[in-house]
Amino acid sequence: MEIKIEVNGEEFRGEINEEMNPDTVEAIHGEMPLEGEAQKWGKEFFFEIPVDVDEENPKRYVSKGEIGYWPRGNAFCIFYGKTPGSLSEDRIKPASPVNVIGKIEDVDELDRFDSGAKIKVSEVD
Repeated sequence: MEIKIEVNGEEFRGEINEEMNPDTVEAIHGEMPLEGEAQKWGKEFFFEIPVDVDEENPKRYVSKGEIGYWPRGNAFCIFYGKTPGSLSEDRIKPASPVNVIGKIEDVDELDRFDSGAKIKVSEVD
């Protein structure tokens, strides 16, 4: 499923893959569009969403550009570089395991935004 992620009105494209974590994707898709105020942890944006799903094939490490759901915080996450727990850009460590649900394009551009940025995630028509 193709999605668009708007950060302070600037559009980024991505995709959500239901094969990775189908229950998580179904729950998130059912609540779209998602909107929130971004919090930043290193080079990760996250914001709370009205979804409550348990861990589903959780990953302790993610790759740059991956999108995930953080069960402990009921949050939508976008990983665009190292977090404070990461040792490298090749092995990004979330605060705790996440359910990876997809990828976003042009992630390096996200570094221009700060905590408090307005994020909206919706399906592409």
